[in-house]
Amino acid sequence: MASEELAPAMGGEEDGGAPTNSQDLTLFVQSLLTQMQSRFTQMSDAIIGRIDEMGGRIDDLERSIGELMEQAGVEGPGEKEEAKND
Repeated sequence: MASEELAPAMGGEEDGGAPTNSQDLTLFVQSLLTQMQSRFTQMSDAIIGRIDEMGGRIDDLERSIGELMEQAGVEGPGEKEEAKND
């Protein structure tokens, strides 16, 4: 029943209205898997790119916060411990 539904979409009906053969079905599935793998790779690359971009933004934010704290004369968490050791 399901193979009959795939047959018209795949265009592989043989003489007598029989559903597609196993070779056509195999090629169809392989094509789908290749497309899915390609899409997964694209999405993975996009996600990794966004994570890298966010990491850069976080670094910039930390640097800006450090500069603002320095301008305000506020000690950072690491500076308090260093002052105690002196």
